[in-house]
Amino acid sequence: MTKSSPPSLDYRLTVNGRPHEVQDSWIGESLLYVLRERLGLPGSKGACEQGECGSCTVVVDGRAVCSCLVLAASAVDSEITTIEGLGADQALSDVQQAFIDAGGVQCGFCTPGFVVAVHHLLSNHHDPSDNEIREALSGNICRCTGYGRILEAVREVVVRRRSS
Repeated sequence: MTKSSPPSLDYRLTVNGRPHEVQDSWIGESLLYVLRERLGLPGSKGACEQGECGSCTVVVDGRAVCSCLVLAASAVDSEITTIEGLGADQALSDVQQAFIDAGGVQCGFCTPGFVVAVHHLLSNHHDPSDNEIREALSGNICRCTGYGRILEAVREVVVRRRSS
């Protein structure tokens, strides 16, 4: 008896406002895998593959999610935003710039997940308290910064946005 290969799927995902064709995929592929390996969007990082570290955070239909836990095929007809979709015209977003200015970027591995989570937070709360910031970022783990500089970056974006 010969083993047959699992059936493959073709579908379209809307990522960062643009349609992307996904062809010959396995139904069990995670959104993280499809973004990185099939669509060439390597910003979201795969670390734990269990939804514990936040390095793969993306926004799907207005919700911040760990893309390692989402089946890519389930995101058809959804709006997906990755770290690559946050800046405009190849420029850094204000959150990305604040991370650099505050020194919230060290090894950089966790940074895309944090930046996406901060964008998501600030799109829903224009003036979050420190506790709201901590809660929004509680699903993201950084092993380098000690979080102080990351919190400083978020506060700086809030101040800059308030004054503009």
